Amino acid sequence: MPRANILHDPIPSVLCSFENPPLYQRIRHPRRRNFQHSIITEFVVNGTNILEVNFDIGESYAGLLPISEKVDEPRQLYFWYFVSSNSQASDGITIWLNGGPGDSSLEGLLQENGPFLWQFGTFRPVPNPWTWVNLTNVVWVEQPIGTGLTQGEANAITEELEKMWPTSSWGSGRILSTRESFAGVYIPYLANAMLNAGNEIYFNLEATMMTDLLINNNAVMRQIPALSFVENWNRLMYLNNTIMEDIREQANTCGYVSFLEENLTYPPMGLLPTPPTGVEDVVEYYDVWGSILNAALLINPCFNIYQITTTCPLLWDTLGFPGTDQYVPTGARIYFNRSDVKGAINAPQVPWSEASPKTIYNTSTGLSENLNNNQYPGLTILPSVIERSKRTLIGHSGLGYILLQNGSLLTIQNMTWGGKQGFQEPVEDDFYVPYHSAFEVGTLSSAGIVGKTHTERNLTFFSIALSGHMAYRSLEFLLGRISSLSDKTPFASTSDGLVAETPEAFSGW
Repeated sequence: MPRANILHDPIPSVLCSFENPPLYQRIRHPRRRNFQHSIITEFVVNGTNILEVNFDIGESYAGLLPISEKVDEPRQLYFWYFVSSNSQASDGITIWLNGGPGDSSLEGLLQENGPFLWQFGTFRPVPNPWTWVNLTNVVWVEQPIGTGLTQGEANAITEELEKMWPTSSWGSGRILSTRESFAGVYIPYLANAMLNAGNEIYFNLEATMMTDLLINNNAVMRQIPALSFVENWNRLMYLNNTIMEDIREQANTCGYVSFLEENLTYPPMGLLPTPPTGVEDVVEYYDVWGSILNAALLINPCFNIYQITTTCPLLWDTLGFPGTDQYVPTGARIYFNRSDVKGAINAPQVPWSEASPKTIYNTSTGLSENLNNNQYPGLTILPSVIERSKRTLIGHSGLGYILLQNGSLLTIQNMTWGGKQGFQEPVEDDFYVPYHSAFEVGTLSSAGIVGKTHTERNLTFFSIALSGHMAYRSLEFLLGRISSLSDKTPFASTSDGLVAETPEAFSGW
């Protein structure tokens, strides 16, 4: 599809004024259906009885599920499963996992893509017009054991997730799995286990999506691309000339600059050489990534590795983690640590935190044996998962510093799948989000060209320049509802009245 010069086209006047905004089709709570499933009464959640939420969040089920069929199995995962009223959802289910290791998936539900949102610095929860439940059935799962509201002893050694996962508890149908960060380790192993099972009734995996993911070692994901990141964003980060000269010297001394320049090419010129060792392995190597972080914190004490535009003061976060570090003001209460909230969502009365204080992996480093042996999924099983799936999406935010986009691209260029190594062409297609009339101030979202994307041999990479809620569009592609992330058709679910309609003024854009 030829790319239109959207950024230079005149914006319809309807977008230019909040004094006379277009009519907004408010969120219509979906009519409940008679959901016949293996889920039983004990898991039902009353959608009108969620603490601090003054609207109905919809049909959902939550509770604990054992990870095996053993009698009195002490290891149990907590889940919260939402049923979509979208007619295209049918028997499909999307599984959402947070990363960490040990980060609660309830953070993803409450602050990213659930039916209701309570984000940093906001007064109270609001309905989310962009929730993924508008498109498909979604289950948010706390895992592995030791995370969030899970039960049992955290004693995992490797990512053999087929041994840590309820076998048939989610029922049958098409399965898609998604998440970010350390879930770049979880998801490929989980997908591989499902595909290897050969059971289309319970493990019919179609697609996976991972964003800001960990798929390679520290040298590739942080150290090598760190200098190029800060040079791109230094008008925002504002590191002085002396600091920048020192960082450039460190990066050149370690070979990081030449490695990136010589190997991030399209198509790749051959298998990539072993990258310069990261500081976790050889102490004399400079920690370029850490040097940049330390300098950024001097300029901006509230510098946020997850969103570098954050400045002081730190906003109150009902989950207690508004930035790089945890922050709970005196007298504040963490939402999912309240006994009344836990009671409403069938959760055990145990301490909860967004990032688990427990050691998730029972190894000397706290990481799995796979990672300790440099067996990252991008170097091992991910290519096979791509080949056996309909779609695999890898994405990056432009403003995240914790794991860097060029690290993922270097990894992709060293992977072989579908008979070729890496992408043969650069990531240059426009990532397009349809213009829309969803102008509720509490859930504003971008529209137009928001980043870049590219697809080859069932693998799609996308970048989002300024982040936001446009991940909703990624899910449409993951589900196969649109042909690509450059597709300029309106949102696929508007015909069901589930999101704000695309106004006629935007048709054809």
